[in-house]
Amino acid sequence: MSADSSVVWRKSTYSSGDGNCLEIAVTAAESVYVRDSKHPNSYVLNFSRESWTSFTSALREGEIRA
Repeated sequence: MSADSSVVWRKSTYSSGDGNCLEIAVTAAESVYVRDSKHPNSYVLNFSRESWTSFTSALREGEIRA
């Protein structure tokens, strides 16, 4: 899937100035898109809202190491 120009992207608040950033967009259809900010027109990962919430919760709780 390539980037959809109709969604609003935002960078992670944990992004540093070195260009290694992720951007996410939440759609009205409850999907969460994730892309590499250095390649905005390249591939986009698509997660359900439920899957994304489970993933980010596991990161915060230390169940997954970034």
